[in-house]
Amino acid sequence: MGVPDVNLYLVGFMGTGKTTIGRAVAQKLGFELLDSDAEIERLKGKTIPDIFAQEGEPAFRQLERTFIEAGHPARHAVVACGGGLVVQPGMLDLLKSKGVVVCLHASLETVLKRTQGNRNRPLLNVEDPFERIRALYTAREPIYRRSGTLVLTDGRPLHDVVAHVLRIYRREAADFAHASPIEKATP
Repeated sequence: MGVPDVNLYLVGFMGTGKTTIGRAVAQKLGFELLDSDAEIERLKGKTIPDIFAQEGEPAFRQLERTFIEAGHPARHAVVACGGGLVVQPGMLDLLKSKGVVVCLHASLETVLKRTQGNRNRPLLNVEDPFERIRALYTAREPIYRRSGTLVLTDGRPLHDVVAHVLRIYRREAADFAHASPIEKATP
C-alpha cells in the first residue's frame, strides 16, 4: 500500500508546537503545511488581533469553521489548527470526518514561556497571561483530551515528537482510508 494522502490536523492549546511540528511532519510526508491562523490572516488581509478587535471573537471562530469546511485541500495537507478551533461545537467531529487528528500537549509553564511577548495572541493580551492560560486550558482540556491521540511536546527533542506524530499518523491514516464515510463521521 502507498503512502496515505489523508490530511493531518494538529490541534491543541496555543504554544504546544502545532506549527513547528506541523512544518517538520509536512516536510517528511511531502505534504503542504497550512496554519489555520495564518491562512485566515492571509484571506482577510488582517492580523488575528485586528480581526478580534474589529469583528469580535465569534466572527473569527466563523472564519475558522469556513476554513475547515472548504478553505483548504482535502488531501496531502498538514493543518496546524488554532488553539480554540477544536473547542467550537461540532468542529471536532468535522475534523475527524476530514482526516487524522492529533492533539499536541505541553505544560502550562512551557506554554507561557513559548507565548510570552507574542502580540499576535489576542486572548493573552491581559494583565495576568498565566492566569488566562490556566483558565482557558481548564475550560478546553476535556475537548483536547478526546480530540485525538495526545502527544507531549515539552522536554522532548523536535525529531522525537515528529517521529511520534508520524507513527500515529501512518497508523491512523491507514485506518481512516479504510473506514466507510459513516464511520468517518462518527467519533
